[in-house]
Amino acid sequence: MSRSSRQDFLVNKVAAIAVTLGGLAAGYLLGSVFSLQLATNWLDRYATLTAAQDDASFAEARGVLNVLQNSSYPYCSDAEIAYFRGLVSHSEHLKDAGRMDGGRIECSAAGRPSRSVAQLKPSTQQQDGTIVYGDFPFPQSTDSKTTALQLGTAYVAFASSLPASPGPIPMRLATTLKEAAINPAPGDSPMDNALNWTADSRARLGDMLYATRCSTLHSNCVTAFTTVSEASHSEIRVVLASTAAGGLLGVFAGMGLSFLFRRTRNLSQQLRRAVLRDELQVVYQPIVVLSTRQIVGAEALARWTDEDGNVVDPEVFVKLAEENGFVGALTKSVLRRSLQDFAQTLRSRPGFRLSINVSGADLVDPEFLPMLEESLEKAEVRPQSLVIEISEKATSKSETAMETIRNLRRMGHSIHIDDFGTGYSNLDKLLYLFADTIKIDKAFTGVIGTESVAVAILPQILAMAKSLNLEVIVEGVETDRQANYFSPDPPQVYGQGWLYGRPVSIDDFKGLLVENLATTLAAAAYASRPPASHESDSDWITKPGKLQIMGSRVA
Repeated sequence: MSRSSRQDFLVNKVAAIAVTLGGLAAGYLLGSVFSLQLATNWLDRYATLTAAQDDASFAEARGVLNVLQNSSYPYCSDAEIAYFRGLVSHSEHLKDAGRMDGGRIECSAAGRPSRSVAQLKPSTQQQDGTIVYGDFPFPQSTDSKTTALQLGTAYVAFASSLPASPGPIPMRLATTLKEAAINPAPGDSPMDNALNWTADSRARLGDMLYATRCSTLHSNCVTAFTTVSEASHSEIRVVLASTAAGGLLGVFAGMGLSFLFRRTRNLSQQLRRAVLRDELQVVYQPIVVLSTRQIVGAEALARWTDEDGNVVDPEVFVKLAEENGFVGALTKSVLRRSLQDFAQTLRSRPGFRLSINVSGADLVDPEFLPMLEESLEKAEVRPQSLVIEISEKATSKSETAMETIRNLRRMGHSIHIDDFGTGYSNLDKLLYLFADTIKIDKAFTGVIGTESVAVAILPQILAMAKSLNLEVIVEGVETDRQANYFSPDPPQVYGQGWLYGRPVSIDDFKGLLVENLATTLAAAAYASRPPASHESDSDWITKPGKLQIMGSRVA
């Protein structure tokens, strides 16, 4: 694994872990908030149940109080006391019933008080004159408190039993009046002096959660409350479940981010960035006359190493560029670099030609021809010096592609059909395209000297080229046997392959070009020397004033 790959792997893992931890933290926070909301709901439900119970007991007490107003028994007589006992025994919430006068209990279902009771103070008074005592003592014990209603001299004391807690959290209750606050019993609330639960509400106050529900029949309000820590502890399952869910979502999010990261690192995206940054390499392979091996041209070939240091095959990345819609940018980059490298050579050597590969997508791109003209004008290079190579497949794209090829010919460019013979070859197409050169695919060159049936196709291709007066470039020439297969007779045949030079940088190519020109000139001079000369070959080639002077003039 390359250093870049290791760095990407580490960044990817760290990001995934960070997102997962973030999911856990978010899940915990959401779980905590949800647990408090759930606890508040439980408090609200408990307060509502208690208030409903309180209303039921109040309604019953009010009904009995109205009955007492019509009592036919003598005041506090034994018969009336028995009557009071019957009413209490048949009631669900009544604790006592009797007579009061001047704030003192005269008699009740418990009998007549055996001792005097301190004068009671009413909590509030209703519009019909009913007095409400919120802290009413039982006659039997002054320690037990309940609620009492008094109308005239009749009174009833009542208390409802608390409903069962509906939720898992510990809950406490406090009773207040709508008109004024009554503190809960000492120890029930850590914020006794701050509470004023006199209206329907639910909220958090410091470390306390509470819910208040007020009666619709009288002035009481019931508040259920608990602490935040108790609520969180009781709903710990909710917190844990939410944390786990957040962590799971974090894992999936991390995987998604990892996928997106890898997607941005895939070959297509890397190639697009390389083209935009002009990071592609351009190398050049010589094209020679087969009979003399003189270099008369060069094919520009794009090379690319991805961000992980891997060399990507040109067929792979060109196809990627075509499939993802930016092959035009790749073509423009190669064209600009090639003209920059060869501008001086093309201007000084009119017979030398530079070949550029063009895709089918380029041929149907309306911006291709204007871009080509602008690039040539900027480099001060004639169209005749630039060869446009197109594949046979590209010629089958559409009528638009065909028209672009004809326009290239009108502009002065030579048209080479690349990889000829690989599946789209036909005579009509060659005539229609006005191509001037076909390039025999290296698959045919490689079988020369073998018994492959593909060798039989070569004479047919050469005959077709001869009949149409087309030049031929043989690709993939690696041995002298392959080069010698082709006759020096028309059509004119050129060679391209490792036998004449591998694709190299512009500096290496120019060195190769100087060396090749010197060798070619020497061979031509040697062939034309006087027949009577007795100089040896080596003496003649190194004779001052001949080869060295000519070679030094190469651009």
